[in-house]
Amino acid sequence: MRSRRAPVWVFDLDDTLHHATPHIFPHINHAMTAYIERHLALDHQAATQLRQHYWQRYGATLLGLIRHHGVDPYHFLAETHNFDDLGSLIITAPALLHTLKNLPGRRIIYSNAPRPYTEHVLRLTGLAPLFDAVYTVESFGFQPKPLRTGFLKLLRREQVHAGACIMVEDSLVNLVMAKRLGMHTLWVTRALRNSPWVDHKLRNITDLRYLRDWSQRATCGAK
Repeated sequence: MRSRRAPVWVFDLDDTLHHATPHIFPHINHAMTAYIERHLALDHQAATQLRQHYWQRYGATLLGLIRHHGVDPYHFLAETHNFDDLGSLIITAPALLHTLKNLPGRRIIYSNAPRPYTEHVLRLTGLAPLFDAVYTVESFGFQPKPLRTGFLKLLRREQVHAGACIMVEDSLVNLVMAKRLGMHTLWVTRALRNSPWVDHKLRNITDLRYLRDWSQRATCGAK
């Protein structure tokens, strides 16, 4: 493991670095349902229920389709993450670039989204140059968050201990696994409830600017 004097920031993408819920997620959900209808010969209601069931059970619809139906993951992702004008759908917080640029340490993306889509979003938002590495659902053999296997492969690829990492996520279930492995956790949420699996809650991603000093104290003893 490489010694680290500064944090390794592990960022989710959708609904963490940009707001995907208003426009992007509805598009993806519709495309996934349509894909299931076509390839599994289901009606709309049954396809919707299956998509939601696999998302709830596995954390990703794709994983259920691979395990139970032998779906080609590359074909599925290409069909369901195809946007005519993605730039018009992306919503980011003001001062996002400035906030991320001023964080100490290494910045990486860890997303359940496919690589072409992830890299497209990063280019359109101007965030691409700020990240040292990008890990997507393809990176670890289609083992999406919150599966432990993907997290462990990420740590090995980065050659760091979990205690050197700060995970920034909108999904609490993903943060639970990160915390179990020893990562520090930041939850991007407007939820009122707290969680023992979360070190800090952020109402907005730009609130990271208030945690610069904390981030270095939290990870200073890690390797």
